[in-house]
Amino acid sequence: MSTTGKHPGLSLVGEPKAPEPDHLERPRFAVYEQATTVEGKPYRPGTWYHGVKHNADGKAIPFDSWLCAPLYIEAETENSEDGSVGRLLSFRNRGRPVEWVMPMESLAGKGEDVLKALMRKGLVIDYQQRRHTPHYLANRTPERVVSTTTRPGWHESGAFVLPLRVIGGADVRFQDSGRAVSLYTSKGTLDGWQAEICTYCLGNPVLIVSACCALAGPLLAKVGVNGGGFHLVGDSSSGKSLAQQVAASVWGNPDTFAASWDVTRGGMEIEAASRNDTVLILDEIKRANPKAVQEMAYAIANGMGKSTMTRERESRAKLAWRVLALSSGERSLSEHAALSGNPAHAGAELRLVDVNAGTRRHRAFDDVHGMGGREFHRRLSHSVTQHYGLIGPAFVERLLTQMQTDALHREFDRLRETFDTENAQAGRVADRFAVVALAGELATTWALTGWPAGAAADACRQLFHEWLASAGDGNSEDRQILRGIANFIAIHCDSRFSDVRAEHACTTVRDRAGYYEASFDKRLYLFNSPALVEAAAGFSLGRIVRALVAADALARIDQEAGRVRWTKKHRIPGGGKTRSYVIDPEKLESSEDHL
Repeated sequence: MSTTGKHPGLSLVGEPKAPEPDHLERPRFAVYEQATTVEGKPYRPGTWYHGVKHNADGKAIPFDSWLCAPLYIEAETENSEDGSVGRLLSFRNRGRPVEWVMPMESLAGKGEDVLKALMRKGLVIDYQQRRHTPHYLANRTPERVVSTTTRPGWHESGAFVLPLRVIGGADVRFQDSGRAVSLYTSKGTLDGWQAEICTYCLGNPVLIVSACCALAGPLLAKVGVNGGGFHLVGDSSSGKSLAQQVAASVWGNPDTFAASWDVTRGGMEIEAASRNDTVLILDEIKRANPKAVQEMAYAIANGMGKSTMTRERESRAKLAWRVLALSSGERSLSEHAALSGNPAHAGAELRLVDVNAGTRRHRAFDDVHGMGGREFHRRLSHSVTQHYGLIGPAFVERLLTQMQTDALHREFDRLRETFDTENAQAGRVADRFAVVALAGELATTWALTGWPAGAAADACRQLFHEWLASAGDGNSEDRQILRGIANFIAIHCDSRFSDVRAEHACTTVRDRAGYYEASFDKRLYLFNSPALVEAAAGFSLGRIVRALVAADALARIDQEAGRVRWTKKHRIPGGGKTRSYVIDPEKLESSEDHL
């Protein structure tokens, strides 16, 4: 048996400190928080092994070994993801309380992994007696059981778990190896963050939306909005990275909390999962692999990693997350993907929508508060290194204590109605802007920002309408198809098409895409099927035709016996007939203007 005791301010669970024993039962382990005298013998603070050995005559000889500083086994742990068990350990390092969730599997063998982890966290261990410490940890099963999770954010218990603290619950802990970078650190004061950062966000919709994007992470699961994000587009040194630093300062040190596009798909999954229910900052899309960037955008929004197998050919638990991303780059997502020669996917653009952060009044900013652009940038850049990691946890605390679920849904629905759109795809983007607006308005109500009521919602609506004016309120796949056909005509109008009314066949056209029919100053283009699929690469012929029909861009169709045929039969120069899709290019342009 081991004797453990709870020491003030060190642990949240555990047994009351046992009274000092008058005598010792051997063999046994004991933990003394303070200097203790037992049977007239003094023992210094620490974890002791009171053993007994026998001499050559068989006589029992007691001995006492100091193993390490006071080390407490507070509770048994059970991981919520995979059911694995462990122990919640606690001790002090230079007066600072330390907790660590030890997986029981790490005691296999000689327990060297446990010793390494404890030493790394600062536990003082007697080197000569180190083999006894794993024995002590394996010797007892506490009655108290707490849950653990390897993923930050909302836990099934209702608590919000961060690596260094748990908000709204005592019987859950964050479990990691202890080797990962500490993301959720803090510095400065909440008042300092408000005065030196929030103040300068006013009048700057890009900064307001960036900060609120970071705050909105904990709301996604509460109001049922899927992940996704925003992509700040602007020239180099326009202020995009500063907006991302402001967002990162909501949860931690901007220098360590921000991630990068320069990772593999698996690396992106790890980065997203480690920031679950907060925000994923991705700097400089030009560092991303153009062939994989769209796949990564889908993964970020979908919140589920790829399946992997163990050596036993069993499926491992997949990484999962729900997060808003804030990306930046000099190119848009579709422009960067195009560098690989692959067509851009409209769905990827919707999951990471472009935000103008380069051609505003002061590049990424609208108001520099009476300063020059450099001074404004310098002051805000300094402030985010002095105050960080405070407003995010404070926001969650108030969310748990001051907001009921029904009221949260009603407030979200009210704000969502102010983002006018009729198209379902644009509606999903509106959902994202609305939850960001909700986060900003709640933070303002709870006196966390110092902004006037409505400032966050106004900034979100402004950027949403800017995006809507650029992208259109129509179906994004339709828009991409029509743009592809219009571009194809612009490039190949005379090299791959010829006059269908010509007397003789044109022998200079190679890789024929079809014909054109000219009347006065207008041409109609008669596409053959392969060319139409080539022009709108990535889409099936049926999907392309639906987009053309929706835009009223098919100039002539056949109706035979009540059946509509989208192609029209024509005689072609040199003899013969062919069926073609007759496209009015003016309808492509006018439809794109309205989408």
